[in-house]
Amino acid sequence: MLVYWLDILGTAVFAISGVLLAGKLRMDPFGVLVLGVVTAIGGGTLRDMALANGPAFWVSDPTDLIVAMVTCVLTLALVRKPRRLPKWILPALDAVGLAVFVGIGVNKAFYAGTGPLVAVCMGVLTGVGGGIIRDVLAREVPMILRTEIYATACILGGVAHVIAYQLFHQPLEKASMMGMAVTLLIRLAAIRWNLKLPAFALEERH
Repeated sequence: MLVYWLDILGTAVFAISGVLLAGKLRMDPFGVLVLGVVTAIGGGTLRDMALANGPAFWVSDPTDLIVAMVTCVLTLALVRKPRRLPKWILPALDAVGLAVFVGIGVNKAFYAGTGPLVAVCMGVLTGVGGGIIRDVLAREVPMILRTEIYATACILGGVAHVIAYQLFHQPLEKASMMGMAVTLLIRLAAIRWNLKLPAFALEERH
């Protein structure tokens, strides 16, 4: 039940991030809705397509789709009256959503009968897929291709999830909570101390 409500929270926060980016790009209301919704459900959709796991999760249960759409509409209405919020609020909530999405992705992969490597990949895809689609549509470099410790947190959390489940034979639910905790802690540490990966830069020779 906790994971369910965290999933709802993550869906809402991801939708908000899409709306805020659309606002910066001065999109019309339809563009705002599209960017917000694809950010919220895009990763899970790509995962289900990759796993050929029947209809996408929001087709069989439209709860996440409804949450994303309602969040977009509310954000569109309320953002015109900005309220001062601490800068860390949205990144912290985004980290929670990211951790939950990775855990759900790994679990879905195991339920589909995949191996550990594919399970980690599906966890990462679920976590970052929506953000990639959002940034591509907005013609920005996706966050995971920059030096942010974002996909790295997903990978390490997914690996911890898999190790707990397959090597230490923990129940899948318990293993997923462990993986989520690892993803969340790494991402929060990166936000708190502004941790980044080193950039790969080649100097041009004249």
